[in-house]
Amino acid sequence: MGGNRRLIAAILCLSAALLGPALAQAATPTPTVRPSYFGSTEIENARITPFTKWTDMLARYKAEEAEDAKPCRATVIQPCFHADWLKLLAGLKSRPVMEQLDAVNRAMNRHPYITDPVNWGVPDYWAAPDQFLRKNGDCEDYAIAKYLSLRQLGFDADRLRVVVLQDLNLGVPHAVLIVFVKGQAMLLDNQISDVIPASAVHHYKPIYSINENAWWLHKG
Repeated sequence: MGGNRRLIAAILCLSAALLGPALAQAATPTPTVRPSYFGSTEIENARITPFTKWTDMLARYKAEEAEDAKPCRATVIQPCFHADWLKLLAGLKSRPVMEQLDAVNRAMNRHPYITDPVNWGVPDYWAAPDQFLRKNGDCEDYAIAKYLSLRQLGFDADRLRVVVLQDLNLGVPHAVLIVFVKGQAMLLDNQISDVIPASAVHHYKPIYSINENAWWLHKG
């Protein structure tokens, strides 16, 4: 039963409808210079506005940051999710990079997996970190929470990619976070407990990846 639930959850993880309009509206791309991963090559484009689920999430995140700057008093009914998140990250500030990646990956992966139709009543929703911390989420929500956790820790956006891909083993869409560390692409995945080199995984076929500055079409 656990395997069946995981397969069903993965099938509902991402809406394939997101891909077509965004890719179709993109301007003429330029080559990227970052190392490849999952056996793909990339074409870069700086125009991220067609990816509305991503840009809307970033806008909600900025609004939440302003609201969450206010003092919070935790109660049994209403914990201080944002303050607790920042406290976790503050404790990681001076740690080595790989320890930061491991701690963030494990902290976010502890959250239960919940599909968007159950959680939000819509087929596909990209949650900001506070929403994920309060209500948990599905694969792209884990990747987003990890991405913005690392941004809070001072990682440059150019080192980070949320990657939408196809899981060839399950035959379903999935999303993960890639972090570039010393010329190597490291994988943070809600389906894998450890942070590992992306080169160790052979059943992922990336479709596109994105950060705050650009998006990349993957081929191969």
